[in-house]
Amino acid sequence: MPSSNSLAVALGRTPSSSSRRSARSVDFVNAQFREETEVIATDDLAARPRSPSLAPALSDAEIEAVNARLADAGPEEILDWAITRLGRDLYQTTAFGLTGLVALDIISRISTRRAPVGSVPRHLVPLIFIDTLYHFSETLALAGRAQRKYAADLHVYKPEGAVDALEFERRYGAELWKTDEDSYDYMVKVEPARRAYNELGVRAVITGRRRSQGGDRARIPVVEKDETGLVKINPLAAWTFADTKRYIDEHQVPYNELLDRGYTSVGDWHSTKPVKGVSAASVDLDAAERSGRWADKAEKVECGLHKDYFKLKVRRAARGDRSDLARLPLRRRSASASRPSATRRGTRSRPSRPICAR
Repeated sequence: MPSSNSLAVALGRTPSSSSRRSARSVDFVNAQFREETEVIATDDLAARPRSPSLAPALSDAEIEAVNARLADAGPEEILDWAITRLGRDLYQTTAFGLTGLVALDIISRISTRRAPVGSVPRHLVPLIFIDTLYHFSETLALAGRAQRKYAADLHVYKPEGAVDALEFERRYGAELWKTDEDSYDYMVKVEPARRAYNELGVRAVITGRRRSQGGDRARIPVVEKDETGLVKINPLAAWTFADTKRYIDEHQVPYNELLDRGYTSVGDWHSTKPVKGVSAASVDLDAAERSGRWADKAEKVECGLHKDYFKLKVRRAARGDRSDLARLPLRRRSASASRPSATRRGTRSRPSRPICAR
């Protein structure tokens, strides 16, 4: 079977292609991604380490104390702490950007170090990938390579009620990101992510955000808690782009080939452009790293995944659009109230497919 990259060329889905690519082409490449990235499942929920005293979420006091203790810590120390403290409630959300790939590689090294002598190392933190249906084919190919290299469980979540871009556009119209950006962000990123967290029992996630990326990320702490009570671990918060790329090169971590073509930060194909005169080889890229994202929208500096969940819900509800909101909470719930019961978690069956597309 041809690779996602060769399929992309055949379909005209190269990074320089017109932004008016057909939903049919996007869907065809996505289907190849789902077929090509199937590997043997390694994760067993019951076997994942968990401290008997683990709370459903960290308290504000503990987060403050941890941030003080880990303020000068490196990514490996931060991830080591997170795996020990959060155990099976911890997942990594990633779109396979450089920072996320560094975290993935470090977790793999920690997993190997912790594995009993003579045993096959088991990747300790499962991955969650939000398939917006509009990713570059190069991103999908990288997701498959990374999963195979690290033998990590990969849970793929898509917009609800749409198996492909064609169906999504039939329901909501073409180029929704232009006509209703908040709804687009909510439906392709925020809602699938919240559904993943609810179904998998996620109480904490590892992100790929860094302060040097600027905007809303400029002041992120190592550990934080969002408006829903979800704990976010930012292990590379203090690193620069140069630090990140140096690690990628030194440890031969696979990365998105688009970075070598001027795409310094990669998101959906319709909102990502190459940055002229800049490449992943640039020494000081922090200022320009995300300038190719939403280049025509100066006011937008953050992807939908890290927007305020409740603000997006309120905006959509105010417009009378409740098609995908009816079953979601109208008020902010406490961390303890939103955590799945022990009975539900204890009886959850092991997935029959290693790549769980939802």
